[in-house]
Amino acid sequence: MSSIYFLGIGGTAMASVAVALSHLGHAICGSDTALYPPMSTYLETNNIRYFKGFSEKNISGSTPDLVVVGNAVSRGNCELEYALNHRLQLISMPELVRNELIAKNTSLVVTGTHGKTTTTSILAWLLEYGGLKPGFLIGGIPENFSISCRASGQKEPGFFVTEGDEYDTSFFDKRSKFMLYRPDIAIINNMEFDHADIFDSFEDIRKSFRQFVNLIPGTGILLVNGDDPAACEASSGAFCPVERFGFSDGCDWSACDIFGSNGITTLTICKNGKPEGTLSIPLAGRHNIMNALGAIAAATHCGLHMETITCAMPQFRRPKRRMEVTEGIRSGLTLIEDFAHHPTAIRATLEAITELCPGRRIIACFEPRSNTTTRNIFQQELAACFGPASIVVLGKVHRPERYAPDMQLDVSRLECELQEQNKSVFIAGTGSSDYPGDIVGFLESVIEENDVVVLMSNGSFSNLKTLFLGNFGK
Repeated sequence: MSSIYFLGIGGTAMASVAVALSHLGHAICGSDTALYPPMSTYLETNNIRYFKGFSEKNISGSTPDLVVVGNAVSRGNCELEYALNHRLQLISMPELVRNELIAKNTSLVVTGTHGKTTTTSILAWLLEYGGLKPGFLIGGIPENFSISCRASGQKEPGFFVTEGDEYDTSFFDKRSKFMLYRPDIAIINNMEFDHADIFDSFEDIRKSFRQFVNLIPGTGILLVNGDDPAACEASSGAFCPVERFGFSDGCDWSACDIFGSNGITTLTICKNGKPEGTLSIPLAGRHNIMNALGAIAAATHCGLHMETITCAMPQFRRPKRRMEVTEGIRSGLTLIEDFAHHPTAIRATLEAITELCPGRRIIACFEPRSNTTTRNIFQQELAACFGPASIVVLGKVHRPERYAPDMQLDVSRLECELQEQNKSVFIAGTGSSDYPGDIVGFLESVIEENDVVVLMSNGSFSNLKTLFLGNFGK
């Protein structure tokens, strides 16, 4: 077995892959600038040695056979420079996953701008329930497994399910990560513009997805959102069979007789218009029905029968931070945390919450943190996506100094446009150094019994959840 050094081991995917490979017998070590729970705890629990901070001594003393370079690591990093100068073998995390974890397994890759984590989690759970012992790499923590990555449990080639991110791979490989995962069965959930730091236009994203589609062998299968014209266009050049899922006419996989109550959606799955089975999923919202349709379609191509899927779906547990309801809140209040950071995802999340909590007032707290929402690219879209919310709290724009003033999200304009929709708006981090304590103070002044508070960010929101629980916990 190899000695593998992870340069940037503190990332969720990097740490998860490191632990999975250690369980296969590889000697694992690594470093990162700042390691903190839960990933530091995860590494320590699994006896993974790591260094806090970068130093040439870290990597020189480890004498690795292979250096895995995280995509947040760039030239100038002293350990990377040492590895280059001493001709150590470098590899990206996606390539390592392909070589060591996907290997000869049937590769299932879930792609799309939205819904990847939930869809991948559903698919991995269906295969697990069906006794197929899949390996997986998921960009969140699926509650059915409590880990983000593991190797296939089959002695013979089995299945490996990967959340296929379109973000770039490493400083030396600017392809989307999903290009490295050798897809046999692929899902395209949807396609929108995002990641403005690496894509110049939507056409660039289209090009990356078309290249991904071109990797699927003729013996494979592509499952595509039939309601999304861009996703369908990307699938048009496929050399493999293509099946569509969605609500549009002509979709191979669809849902009907849909009924939602108390966070559980009951529906009938149809294949080519013919009912295949009725099942319940513990998820709310139209977007989650689409996530489930894609995963169910893929699972059937792995040999699972609808009877098995029908039994498995009610036992699915959503990934952390995907409409995650936190217990222990003051009586009458509900706190929901979600990863939503794109206008489409914000809208879908809030609409799903109106199903989950009908008739209740929604307070939406949003942190503009991604490399796209911190700029004015989605200025108009952000003004239009908070429809179900009565009160909107806007957190600090993350690192706005990266962009010229005319490129930054105009928070004052966004505030005015939301107020024109008769929403109460609070702009955090402006009149006080106590951030995000000022958000908690504002919530104290406006919150009412039976309110639903939603925290939406692709980061930590400066520990707002912890502060909120300290003030509004039982």
